[in-house]
Amino acid sequence: MSASRTSPNPVSIELPAATADFIPAMNAFLEKLRAALHSGSFVKATLGKPLSGQIRQIALRMVTLRSGPHLCFVHKLDRQETTKNFPVEEGIAQVGSLLGAPFAHAHLFTTEGDFLWRHSHPGSLQAARPTFQTAPDPSHDRSKKRILPPNAPFLHFLGLTTAEGRPLAGKSDKLRQVQHFVEILNHHSSHAGLLEKKGLTLRDMGSGRGTLTFAAHAFFHQLGLEPVTLGVEQRPELVAFTQDAAQKAGFTQLRFTQGQIADFPPEKPLDVLLALHACDTATDDALFHGIRSNATLLLTAPCCHREIRSRMPAVPLFEPILRHGILLERQAEILTDTIRALLLEIHGYRASVFEFISSEHTAKNLLLAAIKRETPADPAPLRAKLLSLCAAFSIRSHHLARLLEEPLCTP
Repeated sequence: MSASRTSPNPVSIELPAATADFIPAMNAFLEKLRAALHSGSFVKATLGKPLSGQIRQIALRMVTLRSGPHLCFVHKLDRQETTKNFPVEEGIAQVGSLLGAPFAHAHLFTTEGDFLWRHSHPGSLQAARPTFQTAPDPSHDRSKKRILPPNAPFLHFLGLTTAEGRPLAGKSDKLRQVQHFVEILNHHSSHAGLLEKKGLTLRDMGSGRGTLTFAAHAFFHQLGLEPVTLGVEQRPELVAFTQDAAQKAGFTQLRFTQGQIADFPPEKPLDVLLALHACDTATDDALFHGIRSNATLLLTAPCCHREIRSRMPAVPLFEPILRHGILLERQAEILTDTIRALLLEIHGYRASVFEFISSEHTAKNLLLAAIKRETPADPAPLRAKLLSLCAAFSIRSHHLARLLEEPLCTP
């Protein structure tokens, strides 16, 4: 029995008077949750950023029991998890009682869109394009399917699981991040037409400890696509570690090499370019490498947006924002990644920016994805948008724009 077959029967939610200022945004979030649960578009939800108590997060999913559809609450403490199931409307009431006290964030994922509620005055609800295209099967009595096996040997060699495939202490969040990354990779690879191409070429620029490099390689490997993957990392000790793990895992077509991203020549043809948390302008070097290599799919998680922040002048219109350090930092991040997305669009890609993983796990949680267009968009109006944006903030320089020889101001 699916959620779409359930008849709505709303339960009234009584909120303390102290939370009155937050009621409009909270109610809007609860209505989005109710609509998703009853339409079958619900994927999952999380409650996080606890203001009190021992529970650090609650994950919600839909299950079908003998008595019908239920909302499953997984309470996550430091070293254990507990599960409670509620009938749908009772579950919605439970969520309402937890918003603001104790949880300051609630994130809803549906096939129609993503919605983030924040505990602030007077409360806010942000909408974004959907991360997931399909809802999971709510059947409760069958094993949960994962795109990547949770007991994959490489996870043990990288120090995330035991030899038996069980998560090591403190590694559960990292393993969930790996699974979510593979879901995203699967989705975008499908849209890019890569899931039936043998001999895929991948490069991970700034591979670090290689967790997501291995995950990408293993994902394509288990599909029989015979991937050839290279991880580029400047720290020799990490190169030695990941190369040893690749040999232990039996991945003969996965190797790692030491070097700077900017020093690598284009690789043609390149199917997938990864750059996950390459610091500051290293992300731009990786994107430039992908563009020059005519890569089909680019997945980058930008990090440390120092370049634009250090050059943003005190624009009079934005002075009330830019005089606050934290707001200046966030504005610099938004501008940097917006410029990157526009430059990718100008150079023949369809770009999107979305949340990679829940902000409870890391503040650096944006993913910039780009798929090569068969027919590039007209670059003229895109360049006009770029020039207008940069003029508004008096931005005259950006590393990726310089590499691509794209002026950011009119002559």
